[in-house]
Amino acid sequence: MLPALVGLVFLVLPLAGLLVRAPWGTVGTRLGQPQVLEALRLSLVSATIATGLCLLFGVPLAWLLARVPFPGVRLVRALVTVPLVLPPVVGGVALLLVLGRRGLVGEWLDRAFGITLPFTTSGVVLAETFVAMPFLVISVEGALRAADTRFEEAAATLGAGRWTVFRRVTLPMAAPGVLAGAVLCWSRALGEFGATITFAGNFPGRTQTMPLAVYLALETDPQAAIVLSLVLLAVSVAVLVALRDRWTGAA
Repeated sequence: MLPALVGLVFLVLPLAGLLVRAPWGTVGTRLGQPQVLEALRLSLVSATIATGLCLLFGVPLAWLLARVPFPGVRLVRALVTVPLVLPPVVGGVALLLVLGRRGLVGEWLDRAFGITLPFTTSGVVLAETFVAMPFLVISVEGALRAADTRFEEAAATLGAGRWTVFRRVTLPMAAPGVLAGAVLCWSRALGEFGATITFAGNFPGRTQTMPLAVYLALETDPQAAIVLSLVLLAVSVAVLVALRDRWTGAA
């Protein structure tokens, strides 16, 4: 019990300190500042778009890993999970080397189409997608592996095509995992810092998300940093509630 209580205090005490030291009397005024609202808007929009991209590409990838046996599947699964353990700053550097103006792909995009991704809002979305997609893939793959494939086989024997089986049978069975993965993906994208500041920079109104605004405010206005941190804490609590009610089904 004693080590458990020490661990609990270690995890809860910093959050309690954040709540105790928060300038509650000026929270509304600080949150109403234009730069704060702009950072919040950018964070919500970029995290939502990044989650949409993760759903678009991550769900098929999870289906591939869970349903299609092919040589090297373990290596592919390991590569998919690398962003989970990779330091976010390293991920940002890797994105620069690939999508930067002198990167492997970015140079071609710039020369052929005039598309520049680093230090833009699109760069924020890409950085968040890179670090958040593994959460979705792992969650959906686990749900697909737990689903009973006999329903899919029965639908196929009744004449349903692959797309129909996936849309009408596979996806509904994996829906809890997809929902949980999307929520985790969105929250991870919302809190992304390292890859974003490395690949997209910290430009107010264009690439400055809430975590970057917290970092900047901590150097100039610690009280504002606390208020911004409270917003992210509230979002984290809302994510936990959503996962508890819709994923685990716990009361």
